Amino acid sequence: MDNFSNSRRHFLKGATATVALSALSGSALGFLRPAKEYRVALIGTGWYGKSDLFRLIQVAPVKVVALCDADQHQLDKAAKMVSQRQQSHETPKLYRDYRKLLAENKLDIVLIGTPDHWHALQAIAAMKAGAHVYVQKPISVDVTEGEAMVAAARKYNRVVQVGTQRKSTPHLIDAKETIVDKGLLGKVSHVEMCCYYHMRANGNPPVQPVPDFFDYEMWTGPAPLRPYDGIPHVRWWRTFMEYGNGLLGDMCIHMFDTVRWMLQLGWPKRISSTGGIYVQKEGKSNITDTQSALFEYDELNCIWQHRTWGTPADPDYPWSFKLYGEKGTLEASTMRYDFIPEGKGEKIHKDVVYEKEKYPEDLTEPDIELNAAPATRQHMRNFLQAIERGGRPVADIEQGHISTASCIMANLSMKTGRPIVYDPEKREIVGDPEANALLRRSYRGPWEHPDRATV
Repeated sequence: MDNFSNSRRHFLKGATATVALSALSGSALGFLRPAKEYRVALIGTGWYGKSDLFRLIQVAPVKVVALCDADQHQLDKAAKMVSQRQQSHETPKLYRDYRKLLAENKLDIVLIGTPDHWHALQAIAAMKAGAHVYVQKPISVDVTEGEAMVAAARKYNRVVQVGTQRKSTPHLIDAKETIVDKGLLGKVSHVEMCCYYHMRANGNPPVQPVPDFFDYEMWTGPAPLRPYDGIPHVRWWRTFMEYGNGLLGDMCIHMFDTVRWMLQLGWPKRISSTGGIYVQKEGKSNITDTQSALFEYDELNCIWQHRTWGTPADPDYPWSFKLYGEKGTLEASTMRYDFIPEGKGEKIHKDVVYEKEKYPEDLTEPDIELNAAPATRQHMRNFLQAIERGGRPVADIEQGHISTASCIMANLSMKTGRPIVYDPEKREIVGDPEANALLRRSYRGPWEHPDRATV
């Protein structure tokens, strides 16, 4: 289960940074530190939930009022860390049920770092309770959930920022402004996106008793209740479609969302996908180990590929996107970008930004993705700016829904064996009743599936 986390952290921490934040435009980074102290809660205190919370603490005056998690050990660990990191050094109130947390506390902001199958219910409940929401990607496990989340944000007038922080990544902002927006690529008619990390957990742990510190019923919530075979929330859950949408929902959404932002793309005209478990057949995992997807636009194809075995197609860009234009190519990842012009033009290279001197606490934070910390801080600043000034954040829930739903529908195409043509106005797949029935997953009782008409 830890192959991906170890290799990914080694790769992320081993890169060299050369770009300074000061090189970016004021429009990208302009933000005044708010005077108000925000009352904040975190639901889901695992790896990235804590990371998001600590980045928020670094950029704004906040009071972390409450934490929630189904794992008491993880909850207690998070409480200790938060008490050390927040300015007041107070220990937040601890909850095992997010509904009780929301009922007992008046909150300005709720961060949601739970597994994917919980995002919709918790985000909508937080909006109804009066909070603005920062929710991790993908926003939902099915398309109908995403529609309901967008509807709730608009109905309750809440700012909802999705954790697709590539839009706030300094070197990628630079690539958009310097390369794409200035026309150095010319017409872009082909995009390739990929992930070749060996991140598909594929073990065979035995079924075992649920430990007393873990509320497995609550952790599972609306998802199917699998036989308990060990702590699921240390990345084990990502290997099962019961809780998410495989690598398309986990990794493709980041790259596809970034490509859409850079090229100003909306909904794809048609989506198709093929794939399956071709190599790693020995374990319990039911997500694909090999998959390709095609997102079609007018005179533009965006192609995704992943393999959780073998070597990457390009060792410098194992998780990345490449924009192919008539005047040149832009290769980009979370770590770097390279512009290769057609002919004799000047090549441009930029590396990831680190802020180790400005935020030395990053260096001692367990499990931190150092390369992503500046991006997440800027994402939090943008979130707060939208709250204070009004308007939509850079990763607004509607954009998160388009990217999430497109990846989900790629999986539906693979499952049905035919292309998906989605009508976002009618919110239906055109001419395909069988595929339409898959836009909404069944919920395990007593949890009720949210609907855009009733949120």
